[in-house]
Amino acid sequence: MLDGAIRDGKHVMQVRVYYEDTDFTGIVYHANYLRFMERGRTNYLRLLGADQRALFAEAENEAPGFAFVVRAMQIDYLKPARMDDVLEIVTMPVEVRGASITLGQEVRRGGDALIEAKVKVAFVSGGRARPIPKALRIAMKADQDAT
Repeated sequence: MLDGAIRDGKHVMQVRVYYEDTDFTGIVYHANYLRFMERGRTNYLRLLGADQRALFAEAENEAPGFAFVVRAMQIDYLKPARMDDVLEIVTMPVEVRGASITLGQEVRRGGDALIEAKVKVAFVSGGRARPIPKALRIAMKADQDAT
């Protein structure tokens, strides 16, 4: 599955480490973990709900020109990843509030946690924070209840 899958309230997707992801020592460059985690968050939102087009159409009606933007991020780098490793990017809702979502994210290799992060994402429309539309809030809280 190209975009990963949601299992037990957690989004899980795989990423292979390529040469371009590493520094001169062959270890993944720290900023590239941000790219891996962004893909995880994007694919998690893509897979929310059975009818994602209707879900996002309803959000667009409620808040035209909406977007999710990273407001804060806390990252713990625990172990390095290297070229050719296959990593699992795990994304799970921690807290859904009026205009923001806090997501927990992990980058794993096999049974080892390499990165642990908390990411606060704000919902904006027209350049200002806005309440998350009902359809998206319901879908995310449903996943939150499953974790």
